[in-house]
Amino acid sequence: MPNLLFTTPRLSTLTRFLALALGISLALTGCSAPVLPAIDVKYAKYYEQVVVWTACGTGLRCTTAMAPLDWNQPQGVTITLALVKRQALGTRRGSILVNPGGPGESGVAMITDSVDAVDATLRKNFDIVGFDPRGVGKSTPVSCFTAAEKDRYLYGIVPGDIGSDQWIDGKTIVEQSYAAACAKNTGPLLAHVDTQSAARDLDVLRAILGETRLNYLGYSYGTFLGTVYAGLFPQRVGRMVFDGIDNPWASAAADGKGEAAPSDSFESALHAFLASCVSGSTEAVADQSCAYRGSADSAMTAVAALLSSVSKTPLKNVDDRMLGGSTLYTAITNHLYSLGAWPDLNIMLRDVQAGDPHTAFESADSANGRGGDGGYEGNSSDAFRAINCLDGTAGGDPLAMKEQAAELVKGAPVFGIYEAYGALDCSSWSAAAKPMMDPVTAEGAAPILLLGTTNDPATPYEDAQALAEQLSDGHLVTYTGEGHTAYNLGNSCVDNAVDRYFVSGTVPDSDPKC
Repeated sequence: MPNLLFTTPRLSTLTRFLALALGISLALTGCSAPVLPAIDVKYAKYYEQVVVWTACGTGLRCTTAMAPLDWNQPQGVTITLALVKRQALGTRRGSILVNPGGPGESGVAMITDSVDAVDATLRKNFDIVGFDPRGVGKSTPVSCFTAAEKDRYLYGIVPGDIGSDQWIDGKTIVEQSYAAACAKNTGPLLAHVDTQSAARDLDVLRAILGETRLNYLGYSYGTFLGTVYAGLFPQRVGRMVFDGIDNPWASAAADGKGEAAPSDSFESALHAFLASCVSGSTEAVADQSCAYRGSADSAMTAVAALLSSVSKTPLKNVDDRMLGGSTLYTAITNHLYSLGAWPDLNIMLRDVQAGDPHTAFESADSANGRGGDGGYEGNSSDAFRAINCLDGTAGGDPLAMKEQAAELVKGAPVFGIYEAYGALDCSSWSAAAKPMMDPVTAEGAAPILLLGTTNDPATPYEDAQALAEQLSDGHLVTYTGEGHTAYNLGNSCVDNAVDRYFVSGTVPDSDPKC
């Protein structure tokens, strides 16, 4: 997903973290999901609506569609869903709906802003369609804070050490304020931005595009949305490809066994970067010298010390924002999503060590969707929180959180503490989480192609393996390497597998290694 890797995947890994920290429970059915032979008449006005596509840029056409606010009350209030399509350059074989992840990232922006969201083979054969899920971007949006308020929320420093009683009390007050603003400024939509509702919307979009089955490419959180769809509508699954598997079922199961946390994956990615950096590899440092000397392990210790230092003594930026440990954590992990960002990470670490936080803020701003003018493009962080809080259940017991924090730090000494206490994020949320349901198997669906990267920092490879086993007809393509997502990033083995599947329906005979 060229040029789109920083913001989207950062959010998706926090989706996975919420599964661990909040004991996420998923509003889906697996093999017991009802298969509808025909569209229920009460939903007919949505499935039969006629939309008008208008030119909205070079080679682009845009439209909006209607969906019910509450799928249990289809005759009630409606919401708007935004779509954009880049028409096939050759003989059209159909449409592929694309979701960039998050949750909260804009598929409309992805297609509008990037001519290479998919490779040339897919651009030739398919209309490539981006959409903003409910609550996101140009669709009826979640809205919480103003830009100035969001600055204070995302970059403010809560007094006390993370996990201390003082810090928990302060963080709780911050989250109560944020939750109240989201409830006030979003209204009834806030209770209906769960992934199951978004998957039902996706089936309406399929019908609007004239497709009997859904062709779909989902990145990161978009893989979870696609899995939800396959669980609800297995017989309407066409050709679906999931890249960078977001698998909360596997995450919750691992948490119950005391296994890998998402910080472990980031820790592994950081170690890989530092090993490359101290060796002087150009992939990590380009034409610069490494910020550290010695071994990768000693460099890991130095990064931990740097995080601790700015937590105790924040650094002032030119715009008067203060760089604390949490913002530096965001800035570092943002650079770990893509191998191509490693040289910038090296420069950033060197700058911060020298007392200059400006490149760290540039990275954190990219992750948070903040522009150079201080405004926020889209509403990704607000939608991210709203969707995650509906998809999980928040347990705000401080003792339980402290016990879990200790486990996270044990597995990830550098990053673990910054991924602890996620239960506080939704503990004040006004909208109740959706009920627990079973993992999806998508029995009866067409084959689903999964892509997993062995050292993916955001969505661990083990989650891809688990989903391939979980699905009744899942096929895993393994990319051995670094970074988050694998398709259309220059590996012909991966790209050819995806292209063959979309164009001819051919799945690999065995799970290939690329």
